[in-house]
Amino acid sequence: MNSKEFAKRRKTLMRMVAEDGIAILPSAPVRKRSRDVEYRYRQDSDFYYLTGFAEPDAVAVLAPGRDNGEYVMFCRERDRTRELWDGSRSGPDGVVERYGADDAFPIDDIDDILPGILETRNRVFYTMGAYADFDQRMTEWVRSLKNRESAGVHTPHEFIALDHVLHDMRLYKSRAEISAMRKAAKIAVKAHRRAMAAIRPGLFEYEVEAEYIHEFRRHDATISYAPIVGTGANACILHYVDNRAQLEDGDLLLVDAGCEYDYYASDVTRTMPVNGRFTPEQRAVYEIVLEAQLAAIARTVKGNHWNDPHDAAVRVITKGLKKLGLLEGTVPRLIRDEAYREFFMHRTGHWIGMDVHDVGDYKVGDEWRFLEPGMVTTVEPGIYINGSRKVPAKWRNIGVRIEDDVAVTNNGPDVLSKGLAKEPDDIEKLMAA
Repeated sequence: MNSKEFAKRRKTLMRMVAEDGIAILPSAPVRKRSRDVEYRYRQDSDFYYLTGFAEPDAVAVLAPGRDNGEYVMFCRERDRTRELWDGSRSGPDGVVERYGADDAFPIDDIDDILPGILETRNRVFYTMGAYADFDQRMTEWVRSLKNRESAGVHTPHEFIALDHVLHDMRLYKSRAEISAMRKAAKIAVKAHRRAMAAIRPGLFEYEVEAEYIHEFRRHDATISYAPIVGTGANACILHYVDNRAQLEDGDLLLVDAGCEYDYYASDVTRTMPVNGRFTPEQRAVYEIVLEAQLAAIARTVKGNHWNDPHDAAVRVITKGLKKLGLLEGTVPRLIRDEAYREFFMHRTGHWIGMDVHDVGDYKVGDEWRFLEPGMVTTVEPGIYINGSRKVPAKWRNIGVRIEDDVAVTNNGPDVLSKGLAKEPDDIEKLMAA
């Protein structure tokens, strides 16, 4: 993402904040994994969306109309010793030179400087509840101003949830964002192809997972979520992440794995036979899910509402489950009673972007949001038949999900993760190669 993209976003937000307002965003804190071992640092998505700055211990301030610069950054100073241990720092000068800040200060000076900027504003755009420690500091800064009101000090009188404004911006992806997401999807496709070629009875789920991670890192990407690699009954656990079971001949393997590239995520799922050949029962369930996904993708178009793809998938799945004898009754009644939820218990998709489950409201008021160009969603119907004795033995422990990332455009759905086999015959050919 180039600097012009971030500058454009800041400009858009500042128009909404206006000259009597101020927007304040803290960076994500460093998280401890255990004792003195830290998790790999990942910047807060909202913060990065506006700054492109990936270092911790920083605060971005947007103050439209400020004489000394509208975009102010507080960050760590350069420190030769700490940089020797932890890597280079930009420092205030670097933030101005490389990240487009108009003005920058050491983070240790924020208590002295930020209240003075707050004093000139009526409205504060800030997301409460994300970082408790910073919430407390914000409260203290405002309280200190209020305590001096008798001396003529001005105090902001209105607090507005920044995430409500910013997340609506993030919902609509630019060309540059779509390009990054397409790259992330292409890397995920390569990883799925690599794994499909390697899968065979006797491997362990973690060995399959390793194929994905290897391919992600080969392309300078990281996992965007913990991969789900579930064989047999594990495929019926929606968020299974243990990934320790051995692949058995005759079972299905469901893999839900995506990567993050340049802060943008992919989320792709495929289901395949461990031995390379679907059984008749596995194929029957798989073909229902595939039909449901194709029907849902066809409904992921401008002017339809958010729930249209889900409704399409539900109709296909309910009809298919009835045909298999797993549901009884008329299709309209089964849908009305949500009988399908015994086997298909989740939504057909979710927003995707900088976060796998990306920001943005699904409803406006009480009505489903209409799909518009720039929105990107997953399309991921599934059928999960656990080992319950309620169903005939031949159907038990069959779990199937098929997932792709789909952008809404003026010209219909754009499947970002296209090119990965999902017809059952094509999967068998790929696995046999």
